[in-house]
Amino acid sequence: MHLSEITHPNQLHGLSIRQLQQIARQIRDKHLQTVAATGGHLGPGLGVVELTLGLYQTLDLDQDKVIWDVGHQAYPHKLITGRYSNFHTLRQKDGVAGYLKRCESKFDHFGAGHASTSISAALGMALARDLKGEKFKAVAVIGDGALTGGMALEAINHAGHLPKTNLLVVLNDNEMSISPNVGAIPRYLNKMRLSPPVQFIKDNFEEQFKQIPFVGESLSPELGRIKEGMKRLAVPKVGAVFEELGFTYMGPVDGHNLEELIATFQQAHQIQGPVLVHVVTTKGKGYELAEQDQVGYHAQNPFNLATGKAIPSSKPKPPAYAKVFAHTLVKLAEQNPKIIGITAAMATGTGLDKLQAKLPNQYIDVGIAEQHAVTLAAGLASEGMRPVAAIYSTFLQRAYDQIIHDVCIQNLPVFFCLDRAGIVGADGPTHQGMYDIAYLRCIPNMVLMAPKDEAELQRMIVTGINHTSSAIAMRFPRGNGYGVPLMEEGWEPLEIGKGEILRNGDDVLIVGYGTMVYPSMQAAEILSEHGIEATVINARFVKPLDTELILPLAKKIGRVVTLEEGCVMGGFGSAVAEALLDADIVVPIKRIGIPDVLVEHATPEESKAELGLTSRQIAERVMQAYFQKQVSAVV
Repeated sequence: MHLSEITHPNQLHGLSIRQLQQIARQIRDKHLQTVAATGGHLGPGLGVVELTLGLYQTLDLDQDKVIWDVGHQAYPHKLITGRYSNFHTLRQKDGVAGYLKRCESKFDHFGAGHASTSISAALGMALARDLKGEKFKAVAVIGDGALTGGMALEAINHAGHLPKTNLLVVLNDNEMSISPNVGAIPRYLNKMRLSPPVQFIKDNFEEQFKQIPFVGESLSPELGRIKEGMKRLAVPKVGAVFEELGFTYMGPVDGHNLEELIATFQQAHQIQGPVLVHVVTTKGKGYELAEQDQVGYHAQNPFNLATGKAIPSSKPKPPAYAKVFAHTLVKLAEQNPKIIGITAAMATGTGLDKLQAKLPNQYIDVGIAEQHAVTLAAGLASEGMRPVAAIYSTFLQRAYDQIIHDVCIQNLPVFFCLDRAGIVGADGPTHQGMYDIAYLRCIPNMVLMAPKDEAELQRMIVTGINHTSSAIAMRFPRGNGYGVPLMEEGWEPLEIGKGEILRNGDDVLIVGYGTMVYPSMQAAEILSEHGIEATVINARFVKPLDTELILPLAKKIGRVVTLEEGCVMGGFGSAVAEALLDADIVVPIKRIGIPDVLVEHATPEESKAELGLTSRQIAERVMQAYFQKQVSAVV
């Protein structure tokens, strides 16, 4: 059977180990070819090919439910659930999503782009099953990195208290999240993996039996069962924590040995109550370059499969915002030992790996634990340190109560740096950073700012470090800057709550925020070609808003447009509208941003075009709103 013929995972039933191994090779080939062409997550899926095939061999996927923790490890799952023929469209507009989506396939039982959710969801399904008198199996597949997230531990705590609720948790242990795992839990798993009883069974047991004259070979069919029995005897030592929490612990199991995986899963399904199967895998398995560089090949842009090198851009690109952020922060931290960079398992993504390399004592990685990261920062701030919490906009959502309860109510000067703010592209709805303006600006004791380019980013970093009278947050986008000149030192802080005028005109006032400032200027130039002159403001701050600058101009010009790369509801435009209303200035205002929709996976350029956020579309929308009688549509 060829992988292309598999449209339902139940077609795996009855296949021999040899046939499954052939399917595994085909999955890896298709996975590698696709990601090399389109970009996407590489290492996670390569590591779970045999795990997926072994697990699905023991399940009836017409009834049973598998919940994958963070869908980027589920590419093999996608390839055996009817998406092989479409897989070349991975992460492209209207193509196969990079994460699991309930609306994409009946086999995607729960969607997730944020880690540590699978056990909670699977337990909820198991409880619903029992209440309805149904019989399906509920399985959560979770990486060891996701166990550093408190939500996973909360779910384990709950499930272990339900001895009659059948639940299978498959722990995919590869010692990695994106970067190497940190903390006591990964260290404990490592001890289990390297435990002497387990190593003896893994490395020596079978070989020792085969040395017994006249007996060894005849025992071969029984070795697997004996081996597993001896592992169970070792459980009091290596699986004690999980056993004490109420789970039946099985493992560690070789995650690339199909026979061992199938036998273990079959046995696990027979045990009542919560069961945890500890599977040890290699991230990037089957592609030597990915095995050797598990951080670099977690995800890739399009690359040459033979060399592993990225396909070069047709022209040089300006530095990425994250790179400028990291470089500037390191420079400042060298001069100020109170600066502490904090990441939640995203050292390379946020650029804080540069701080780790240069100043390891001023760097903290808490694992996938954003709530802890924020309250840890509050504790540091309360003792006079300058914590810089570098967390993606979409991930900071997970720590909302901590921002309010632990930081802002106590008015502690934590500096939040929100990377990946705005439209992020191929990762889709779970990763779009479009809500931070709205969810942060309503909190007292919080300053919000966003740079128009990478040079202003440098000045805002200094501003954030220097601001000690409250919490302060800076959002900046994924991707590259504009190529404006940068400074190596001597950055001047900005005055809190002060914007700037970039262009003068009497016909319309355009107020841009962050990434939408340059498009505002471009739209103003297009409008000028049609005889419409705009004043353009770079707001810089949404809280406090520069009302001294904006309100008189709004009253004088009489037409206002706001631009933001964030949700319109409750966002920057709403802040401007509220300020106008509070000042009794009644003028028409057009808010342009992301409407009340989920932005699906596509390139940022495709998404912006679909949402009407290109410069030409902005000019068209301004003319339709205010100048329909004067000017025809933009061409």
